[in-house]
Amino acid sequence: MLRTLRNFACLTAAASLAFAPTANACTSFLIKTKNGDPIYGRTMEYAVPLKSEIVVVPRGYEYEAATESGKGGWTWKAKYAATGMNAVDTPFIVDGMNEKGLTGGMLYFPGYVGYVPADKADAEKAMGPWQFLSWALTNFATTDEVKKALANIQLADFPLPFKIGSVTSLPLHYTLHDTDGNSIVIEPVDGKLKVYDNPLGVMTNAPGFDWHLTNLKNYVKLSPVNVPPLKIDGESIASFGQGSGMLGVPGDPTPPSRFIRALGYAISAQVQPDTDSGVRMAEHIVNNFDIPAGFVQEGKGVNEITEWSTVADMTGLRYYFKTEDYQALREVDLKDFDLDAKEMVSIPVDQSYEIPKLEMPRS
Repeated sequence: MLRTLRNFACLTAAASLAFAPTANACTSFLIKTKNGDPIYGRTMEYAVPLKSEIVVVPRGYEYEAATESGKGGWTWKAKYAATGMNAVDTPFIVDGMNEKGLTGGMLYFPGYVGYVPADKADAEKAMGPWQFLSWALTNFATTDEVKKALANIQLADFPLPFKIGSVTSLPLHYTLHDTDGNSIVIEPVDGKLKVYDNPLGVMTNAPGFDWHLTNLKNYVKLSPVNVPPLKIDGESIASFGQGSGMLGVPGDPTPPSRFIRALGYAISAQVQPDTDSGVRMAEHIVNNFDIPAGFVQEGKGVNEITEWSTVADMTGLRYYFKTEDYQALREVDLKDFDLDAKEMVSIPVDQSYEIPKLEMPRS
């Protein structure tokens, strides 16, 4: 009996590793300053190195849509310049912002995504799912423009032309925000693109966005305000300490729990007077979703970690990032670049540093 249980446990672990959903812990949100300027933040989790770099895509840069054969797809030229993080030396943006302030990212959507089958894709409309964000950021200025253009494209289950670990397909959904503070979520399901207006500005991973909205009904009593003592027959029963209003906020790293927690932080964050302080506030929120190696394990020696986090000042066109190894925010100002350049710019982000010693004041 014991041997049977051990064998079952080994088979279960092996099956879990074989079908483990990689990059299942991305979290994104939006907050606004006193003037209504939107500040975007997100984390990127993955279990293998993405080797991300900062890319700056100039106006006029040409992309070619993927096909089943890997060549000969339709093309588009960038109407707007954009910057953001890529992965594995590709020209495609995983998370980023364009010169009009439209900002967003790809997030993992395992178990629910449904692309158009590769053999049924329309060659004049289809692209690879990993290309969608670059298409949106280089073509449109607002979320409304994106929504109106979705009828003209398909996301097809084409083979990946690059390698990220052992995956052969990327199950993705997308979040986009514009400088008017509008947000949308786009989810490929059953071969169609479902679009949701997202007044919450928050997104994580599976299940679908509509499910997350329904799940919010379980948390309607949460509040950033401490709960007053409970009075029972003259007895006063007080909480142990601060934070009683948020008692019950889920603390685990699953997508439904992170959605609730991210929303709690975003709606309770003190409204900042300007974008500089808004960026700092967004960084504080981002820090709460950082996953160190070992906390989320997909199998023996396979750790999902926060490889990088980003914050975007969408009106100031300043894109910030920090990596697992370099936890200080670094800035990319889109206005510092020639947006009509002939070539895409790629900037390595790997950097090591020593923790600086506190400088003692001189007497």
